[in-house]
Amino acid sequence: MSTPSPKPLAGKFAALCGLPALPLAGRSPNKLYDDDCYALWNKYAMPENIRRHSKLVAHIAENLAELALQRHVALSVDDVRASALLHDLGKMYSLRFGGAHAAIGAAWVVAETHNYAVAQGVMHHVYWPWEIVADATCCQLPMLVLYADKRARHDQCVTLDERFDDLKVRYGKNEEAVRSIDASLAQMKAVEAALMTFLGWEGLDAYTFTCRGLVD
Repeated sequence: MSTPSPKPLAGKFAALCGLPALPLAGRSPNKLYDDDCYALWNKYAMPENIRRHSKLVAHIAENLAELALQRHVALSVDDVRASALLHDLGKMYSLRFGGAHAAIGAAWVVAETHNYAVAQGVMHHVYWPWEIVADATCCQLPMLVLYADKRARHDQCVTLDERFDDLKVRYGKNEEAVRSIDASLAQMKAVEAALMTFLGWEGLDAYTFTCRGLVD
């Protein structure tokens, strides 16, 4: 897993230089608790709006993971939650200095925690490069984080169409960008359909995950 060479840090990001490693060494298998994830948020200067978004993504992903367990999917709910909490860890760095925030964040998670399962969810939360099938593979950790992220518009639980309408407003600056967003929406519809089939959850596409006053 490679990332671009970091540019010199400026402003508040300069404080990242020389920070001590988090006290995770020796844990087996490097289980991450919420406080560990929050410590990484602090270390990498995650702003409040992304923290709120990440908490919602974690809530959605954790709900999906618990249902997947009922379908006998081999899965760690703790890893799913941690990966969702950390999925945008590299977001602010990439906005300021460039680079793919998923790859940057995944590399930081590996370096800090040595938990490769959690890092995989961070790495693949933007796009899934393999086939989507309505079996247990659609409930593996990266797929749940990927889908949960696309159901969270900022800190609100919304439908896929609402989420991608917002993405077009914010990032659809040209035809190529719009085509890319449309392709991602088509992929997420396929993920959603696979989850509904495998989990037996017909109303997943409009479910609010108990988030208040949204979607339905």
